[in-house]
Formats: sequence, C-alpha cells, structure tokens
Amino acid sequence: MNFSIKRSLWVITLLTLTSLSQSTFGQNSASPYVPDEDTIIAKRLSEWQDLKFGLLMHWGTYSQWGIVESWSLCAEDEDWCKRSMDNYDDYKRAYENLKTTFNPVRFDPSKWAAAAKKAGMKYVVFTTKHHDGFCMYDTKYTDYKVTSESCPFHVNAKSNIAKEVFNAFRKEGLWAGAYFSKPDWNSDYFWWRNFATPDRHANYDLRKYPERWNKFIEFTHNQLTELVSDYGPLDLVWLDGGWVRKMSKEEITKENSDTSLRYQRSKSQDIHMGDLKRKLRAIKPDLIVVDRAVYGPNQNYLTPENTVPEQYLPYPWESCIIAGGSWSWIPDAKYLTSRKVIHTLADVVAKGGNLLLNIAPGPDGTWDEEAYKMLEGVGAWMDTNGKAIYNTRAVKPYKEGKFAWTEDKEKNRYAIYLAEESETNLPEKLMLYEFFAKEGDIITFLGDDTPLEFISFGDGTVVKIPAQLSGFRSGTEAWVLKITSAK
Repeated sequence: MNFSIKRSLWVITLLTLTSLSQSTFGQNSASPYVPDEDTIIAKRLSEWQDLKFGLLMHWGTYSQWGIVESWSLCAEDEDWCKRSMDNYDDYKRAYENLKTTFNPVRFDPSKWAAAAKKAGMKYVVFTTKHHDGFCMYDTKYTDYKVTSESCPFHVNAKSNIAKEVFNAFRKEGLWAGAYFSKPDWNSDYFWWRNFATPDRHANYDLRKYPERWNKFIEFTHNQLTELVSDYGPLDLVWLDGGWVRKMSKEEITKENSDTSLRYQRSKSQDIHMGDLKRKLRAIKPDLIVVDRAVYGPNQNYLTPENTVPEQYLPYPWESCIIAGGSWSWIPDAKYLTSRKVIHTLADVVAKGGNLLLNIAPGPDGTWDEEAYKMLEGVGAWMDTNGKAIYNTRAVKPYKEGKFAWTEDKEKNRYAIYLAEESETNLPEKLMLYEFFAKEGDIITFLGDDTPLEFISFGDGTVVKIPAQLSGFRSGTEAWVLKITSAK
C-alpha cells in the first residue's frame, strides 16, 4: 500500500468523480469501471456488497522497525519514506536480515477474529506478501518466508501465518481475502541483482531479457495459484502494485511526461492478468479478483485509498482506511475513535461502498489495546443499528447534511444522523430536507419502536422527537431513523 502514489488510478477516480472521462484512464470509456462478464462474479459481488465492513491487516518483518511497510527498500527519494542509514546497500542487507529476528510469539489470530466479528466486520484481507517479497505463508517458490529455517518463528506451531489467519476468521464466519503484491523486490526475476534498483519497477529491459520476465510471470502465477489452491476457500484476491501492468506506448509516454512521477520511469510490465484470472477461477469459480488501479475487467471493484469519495459511485468499490496512523504498525499509534469509524462507515455505505479498515499487528504478533477499544465501541453501535448498514444499498439523497441514507431489500429506508460529539441528546426536531414522508409511513428509531410524529412539506420532512426520547441511547455516535413506507 502507498498512500502517496499520485499516479494511482483510484486517486484520479476520487478527484474527478462527476467528470470522469476516457482520457483520464487512457481508454475509450467514460467509466473507470469495467464489469466482469462472468455472471457468477456479478452475483458474488452483490453478496460482497452486502457485507459492507471488513478488516485489512498489513504485517511483515518491517513491523520490527515500525516503518512504512517495505517502501524504504525502494530507492525513490520520497519524504514520507526515509531510510535510517546513509548507505543503501547496508540498509537493504539489514532489511532483508529482519527475517532472522522475526518471532511474533504472541500471535493469536483467534483473538483478532473474535474482536472483528464483535465489531461487525464481515471479511478480512491479509497481507500474504508485500512489495519486499517476504511471504507470510509457507510458499514453495521462495525461501524468503516466515517458515524458512532462518526465521526463528518457523518452529512455532502457527508459523504458517496466513493459513492460521484465514482459518481463524473463517471459523468466526468471515470471508477470507489475500492481499498479494504483484511487484516482488526480493525476486531476481523482478529486481535483477545484476543491475541497480532506481525505482519500484522491474530494473531491467523486459524486451531485451524476455526469458527473465517470463520467469517472473511464472513465479507470480505459481504463488497465487498456490494460495487459492492450498489455503482454504479464499473469497477474494486483492492485488497491490498497480504499476505492474500492461501499458501501451501512448500510456507510457503520458506517464513519463508527468512531473509528479519524478522518481519513476514507467514501462509495460505485463503479467498476463487475463490468463492468471482464468487459472484462479478454474480453482475457485466465484473468486473475486481485485487488480487494484488497473483499468479493465480484472478489477472487480475499485479501491479508493485512505479517503472517502465526495459523491455516490455507481459501481462496486471499497474505501481502505488507516485506523492507527499508518498501514503498518508504528509505535505510539493514534487510533481513530469509534465515532470516527462509525461516521466513516455510514458515509461510505451511503455512497454505495464498503469500508475496509486497516489494523496493523505489532512485531510480537499483537494488536494495540487501543485497537480493541475502538472496535468494541463500533460493535456496540452495530448491535443496535446494523440493519441500516448490512444488506443495504445507496439511495438518494445519499449524504445530506448530517444524514447518511441507505435502503434495505424490503425498501425500508434508514436515515443515519451523524451526531456531533457535543450532541449527547437528540434535538427536538430532525429535518430531512430531501425526503418526503407520505401519510401512512411509519418512522421509528432503531432500538425503539415508538412511532414518531412527522410533518412533510415541499420536498422535505420534519420529524418531531418527543421529550421522553431526547436522551434515547441507541448509540450517541449516530442515531438511526427507520422509515417504513405505507403499503
């Protein structure tokens, strides 16, 4: 993950929203989204959209240093990713040597899974491999992995970390997804040791050495096939590293003329995604494939990073949001409040998306206690108000002032009032400016069946709050009105 990559297509999506054009994506389409032609996937995506709330976890050897994942290995001169040594070669050796000290002896994925379930999360996406190439599972295709004999954790009964995570979360009823980095900075087929490594891209001419690149394609396909075959029924693969993709000459010229990409030289790095998807679907026909930031049918849903779109988006998407100050674990992390998570979730769902909240385990294999407290507060709210979140779809006016709107499959509407921190009591009236309640409609709060009096005029509705409900506690972070239409 890289919050600051300006080139990423999903960032462009967020910045343009209502004025998307074919030129933005270098394609002859006005939409940034291309639906998968497989009808099985359309059904599966609809089921995924029902889930609404998931957990992302960035974890690897880099957690021992409390740094920005593996990005410091990349030689690009970025302020957000500085190295702690003056000599790059020394730094790289020290980084790769982290494998020999990684020993998260307090690793207990069942505790994470229980907390996620209690918070109302419905799926998990776990980092099987970040850009550094270190595998958090027992792959057959490299020794740069957590189960290597040179890694002290390999003797632990839970050493095959990804398998343990997937099994623990499945046991709690959550979907399992694998984060996987397409670039691999440890592979000699991607960063060839014969050359320097000036940026995030493959460091040799793929046209001059096609046999080497074909070896990398084979390596990547083998690893992903291995994950989908051997790690239980995976529900989705979440592929990071969107710069590894097939590119036309025109696209390459355009990107390399972009001054914001000052430390990169883009090139076509085709890993035959179409063939890869077919291989994976042969194993798991309903597998969701998310080729992040790569325009086309292999990006089953879009993934705006650490932000929420300003408006409703009419295709499957998911905001991945940092919960604790960084994608990977850092010391003294400041976590989002439960209120902030709840408001973000309501905002995302009202605009048609899912929320994927990132919590990073520390080097000993534990979450910070603040992460558990945050999730506990979210879960308490979801216990009462989850009907306004799960199995819903966006409905106009989507996000109106302090209200986020959703609609369930029975056509009940929910108006989620995103209260200010100072609002411990409900106001005397709630104004729904863009919703006209009809005679015979029933308006109640989730958590209380008392019908509320309302007056409709023009295009809006005023809902009166009786005195006995002013201090009603269905969760002071956000109150939810349920509107049941007259038959």
